[in-house]
Amino acid sequence: MVRLMHTPCRQGHGLGVGVGRSLARLRRWTYDRTCARTSTSTGRTTIKPTAPFATRAATTALALALVTVAVLPTTGVAQDQGPFDLLVRGGRVLDGTGNPWFRADIGVRDGRIVSVGLLDGATADRIVDATGRYVSPGFIDIHSHADDGSASVGGATIRTDSLHRKAAPNVVSQGVTTVVVNHDGRSPWPIRDQRYLLEGQGVGPNVMLMVGHGTVRRRVLGDDYQRPSTEAEVEEMRTLVRQALEEGAVGMSAGLEYTPGRWSTTDEVARMAEELVPYDGVYISHERSEGADPMWFWPSQDDPGPPTLQDAVLETIEIGRHSGARVVASHIKAKGAHFWGSSTSAIQLIERARAEGVRVFADQYPYATSGSDGNTVLIPRWATAAPGSSDGDGPGPAEMLRRNLADAERATMIRRDIAHEIRRRGGADRVVVFEYPREEWVGKNLRDIADERGIDPVQMAIDLALEGDPDRRGGGRLRGFSMSEIDVENYAAQPWVATASDGGIAIPEDGSVHPRFYGTFPRKIRHYAMTAGALSVEEAIRSQTSLPARIMGLQDRGEIRVGHWADLVVFDMETIADEATFFEPHQHAEGIDHVFVNGEAVVRDGAILYRLPGRIITSRRGGLPVSEEDPQAR
Repeated sequence: MVRLMHTPCRQGHGLGVGVGRSLARLRRWTYDRTCARTSTSTGRTTIKPTAPFATRAATTALALALVTVAVLPTTGVAQDQGPFDLLVRGGRVLDGTGNPWFRADIGVRDGRIVSVGLLDGATADRIVDATGRYVSPGFIDIHSHADDGSASVGGATIRTDSLHRKAAPNVVSQGVTTVVVNHDGRSPWPIRDQRYLLEGQGVGPNVMLMVGHGTVRRRVLGDDYQRPSTEAEVEEMRTLVRQALEEGAVGMSAGLEYTPGRWSTTDEVARMAEELVPYDGVYISHERSEGADPMWFWPSQDDPGPPTLQDAVLETIEIGRHSGARVVASHIKAKGAHFWGSSTSAIQLIERARAEGVRVFADQYPYATSGSDGNTVLIPRWATAAPGSSDGDGPGPAEMLRRNLADAERATMIRRDIAHEIRRRGGADRVVVFEYPREEWVGKNLRDIADERGIDPVQMAIDLALEGDPDRRGGGRLRGFSMSEIDVENYAAQPWVATASDGGIAIPEDGSVHPRFYGTFPRKIRHYAMTAGALSVEEAIRSQTSLPARIMGLQDRGEIRVGHWADLVVFDMETIADEATFFEPHQHAEGIDHVFVNGEAVVRDGAILYRLPGRIITSRRGGLPVSEEDPQAR
């Protein structure tokens, strides 16, 4: 875990902003509060003296009164007693702020929460008995691939006529009520067409649209993108970003480890991000590196000194500092066995920047294996493809590998690259075979199979490629578990790290997908809060409700309070858990009883209803469909 040499005491921690400020004023009036500080020079800890006991007792009593006012719902004459469209009765409310639960009823009318309190005798068109259950705001997934520029209409995307996809069953069954799409620098163009299509067809969860940095870059630079942009090109890209924001985008995504973002400069991205500020937009980045080097790096082919995770985090911070926009280091991790533990330095960089006023955040999915790990190929691409050929042209991967191994110099380079990739994927004991013609190897890791043959893991990777499917790079499907649980837990514990899936729409016919498509949000609660204890349940709920709402600029979602949209989850704390596994990923989460999007049920008694109450959210107030906007504001 990160150790900070100087940790200021928090004022009113966990009590909400208003209560915290009241307590802070009260403490200033009465006494100097206890506050431990550790000197960086002497290493000694000093504690300020506190006031006499009687003063502290009086302060505590007032604090408890303030907490009661802040946490317990009011029951005065002004409280709306119904009738309601929906009444969620008797639940333990986790309001999304990080506060402890309180018992309350929730009244909903016209899609919004209109009353929170003890509503005995109230009536409603539909009453949900939440006795013994917990009620939280709907979960907000700020990095979703439910749609992006690489998906074709009608494919594995929310842009489709298929009810089984546009209802997003694997998403809402986790309790997710809002998704932010168009990530990694990819978005359809123009944004208005995507927006109109989604509004016309209907969607299950609410959707927020990003504009892709890579999409804009390709439109301006065309195929000549393997270079820095010119001043004129940056201005043209800024204009396109501004156009997308005016058409409904809520921010800009980037994929700086991918084509074409890989060749952009920090200055280019930061200047484009400046356009976000007047629109209260956010910048979310798949950074240039997530470990010791980017995924495109091969030691035998590329110059030494590629960007590291720390370089990438510093770049995101610089973009936030220069532009003034909120910025997010997306699906933050520390990939590679030789890079485990580096979450500590990444966290320290972000903490320092936040202390300086940079509005920098991060998000994570709660798994120790990434999406690219799911089809791990240990053999470098250059060794399995004929020079100048595209996929499908020329000899198959196994034959090309065999030819390259016949050359002593090339064979040495191949072995060097394979060793590097094994380490980057977590080590030989963390690379597991998931599909292979020899079924007795399925489920075993690379080291165990190598030991059975009496050879080293590098040679075993070569044997797998040569003896497996000749038309498949690597001979089969492997998955690397490239992250350490220590780093995953370390990130999860940070109050500025939101939960996000990095997953898309999935149905069983899609074949193998990452379990995060089905289990991200329940897993954060069950495994990382309740089992591992990396954070509290209240903090886990906050990381997927009010925190992502604040990151996205949403002022009326992410908390249970009067006036907010009724995006709600009713769940069983005893049974909530992710069920998806790497061998059987198409398993819906357990313990999610009811999910409401804008007050309408999309999950009832654990059953998915395939309804489409979602909105396309285009402004910080929650947005309205184009047909309901002021035409002069378009």
